[in-house]
Amino acid sequence: MYRSLFLAMAILFLCVSASHAQAAGASAAPSVFLDTPEQKEDWTKLPLNKSGLDLTAINGVVYGKSEKPEFTSEVVRVQWRGGDPIDLYVVRPHGVSKPPVILFLYDYLSDTDRFRNEAWCKRVVERGFAAVGFVSALTGQRYSTRPMREWFVSELQESLGSSTHDVQMIISYLASRGDIDTTRVGMLGENSGATIAILAAAADPRIKFVDAINPWGDWPDWLKESKVIPEPERAAYLKPEFLEKVAMLDPIKYLPQLGGRVRIEQVATDPMTPGDVQAKIAASMASSNDVMHYADVESLVKVWMTQDWWLKKKLCAACEETAQSMSSTPHEEPKTLPSASR
Repeated sequence: MYRSLFLAMAILFLCVSASHAQAAGASAAPSVFLDTPEQKEDWTKLPLNKSGLDLTAINGVVYGKSEKPEFTSEVVRVQWRGGDPIDLYVVRPHGVSKPPVILFLYDYLSDTDRFRNEAWCKRVVERGFAAVGFVSALTGQRYSTRPMREWFVSELQESLGSSTHDVQMIISYLASRGDIDTTRVGMLGENSGATIAILAAAADPRIKFVDAINPWGDWPDWLKESKVIPEPERAAYLKPEFLEKVAMLDPIKYLPQLGGRVRIEQVATDPMTPGDVQAKIAASMASSNDVMHYADVESLVKVWMTQDWWLKKKLCAACEETAQSMSSTPHEEPKTLPSASR
């Protein structure tokens, strides 16, 4: 069921993205992958300098651009491993020089539709923030070339390891552009995307704050109990060799050291992560104050619609603290950093 859905999503992506590029008056997307040499990537090593990737492969090809009164939206193709191009949806607010940025990575069933939605774009650029949306490995457009027997969980080590490296390479690409402030990076992740965001934050201090919604983790219990797993396949994922491969990619190992950089939001009715696993993930946090609990999705949405964005508040506060520290340094001219407010 999951793999059939993936294929349908990939076909939908190709149709919609082609019409998007035409509407934007952009040149056609490259018909071939970027020239990327074969590399041996180590999915068990989180930091980029140990990943085996070519850290200089950060060029992007813009093949779609749209101008709206509030923002500019671009579709950029990047690639650092063979046969796996990644489409980034880069949304920048008007009137802000080098805005801070929030990366958006949703669950493994999500595609890129929302990143092309004008209402979504308007909301994410509020208060002068840039936004970058993309999908994880073995998801959407990145799944279309894989055999149907392979999917996000069957290749969990690759899915998490590759995507964790991708987040860091994306930040390096954004830094190379010169129009986005990569000293102020936040990341919002959901489900599998939240797990990847936590792993990326543990590997890369450039990610200042993470808002993790219903993250997966505690792999032995999650794989044993989660409804994501088809029953005929579950036994294969509980074998010692499979669990050993993903042991170093468990967010529970890293959450205690991340302190106030990560907030976790958990919905009690989330079908992907059982309640006892949610409790173990929450207990691994350094402070219970950084865990938000909701009875259902409606409660979470209500909070999101009525309160300021936690990520934006944290990034703005961090900027103000840095500016105050710099301006109070003796024997130096006062300095200011670009404001995140519009």
